[in-house]
Amino acid sequence: MEVNIHEAKSTLSKLIERARSGDEVIIAKAGTPMVRLVPVDRPAKRVFGSAKGLIKFKKGWDAPMTEREIDEFIGE
Repeated sequence: MEVNIHEAKSTLSKLIERARSGDEVIIAKAGTPMVRLVPVDRPAKRVFGSAKGLIKFKKGWDAPMTEREIDEFIGE
């Protein structure tokens, strides 16, 4: 489906729904196609705890940093 910019402005919600349902929606200016309206791929829903067992920490990872480590960390 191809619509001009003026029509797209007044029917944007309907055009978005059509694009989300799989229809090709082209917006044209003076009969020249300018853009294609396409749905955005949604990332998969996050599941709490789904990375359990995939991340390993070395023993003592949470120990306070030494003065030298802090200086190296901040670039001094």
